[in-house]
Amino acid sequence: MSKILLRHFSYLIFASLCAISTQSIAAEEGIASYYADKYHGRKTANGALYDKNKMTAAHRTLKFGTKVKVTDLKNNKSVVVTVNDRGPYSKKRIIDLSYVAAEKIGLIKAGLSKVRVEIVK
Repeated sequence: MSKILLRHFSYLIFASLCAISTQSIAAEEGIASYYADKYHGRKTANGALYDKNKMTAAHRTLKFGTKVKVTDLKNNKSVVVTVNDRGPYSKKRIIDLSYVAAEKIGLIKAGLSKVRVEIVK
């Protein structure tokens, strides 16, 4: 009986930790960058070709197809992008935006900016 109780308790702890982990990704703040022009037309991690004119992004952990709202915390401009790639490869950054998405929030001139990333869907 105690083994069964211990097993159920372990599952409960694991499920709770998973829920906490998922909630912490629901909104995060950090540094955003954008793809260089040389990546236009190259294959992304989900198999699609990167198109600098589409509203897409790279994120380390979010599922492909997840829509996120990215808000530049300096100018409060926002865009909604779809995660279709993995990255960024710099550990100091949390998201890489497509060129057009970066342009819409004023990221092109600065190159890097502090943003908030929120899951939309």
